[in-house]
Amino acid sequence: MANIKSAKKRTKTIAKKTANNRIRKSIVKTTEKRFLEALEAGDRELAVERFKACEKAIDKAASKNILHKNAAARKVSRLAKKLNA
Repeated sequence: MANIKSAKKRTKTIAKKTANNRIRKSIVKTTEKRFLEALEAGDRELAVERFKACEKAIDKAASKNILHKNAAARKVSRLAKKLNA
């Protein structure tokens, strides 16, 4: 356990950031999962709508440095490829 006041503060800050990052990653995974479910169901309109939501969540995570920008672009590209197939 930290003894210095600044170290204690950093511990709290890191815990908050970790929690936020976990939430944002979870949102990305959930939207991706919902998109794939809509795709499997064969509902094109719903899949397009969920793809947009998924793309938005991925881009937001990339802008907050939760996902690397290239990893985010790769994810979106692969999802778009599945949508267009």
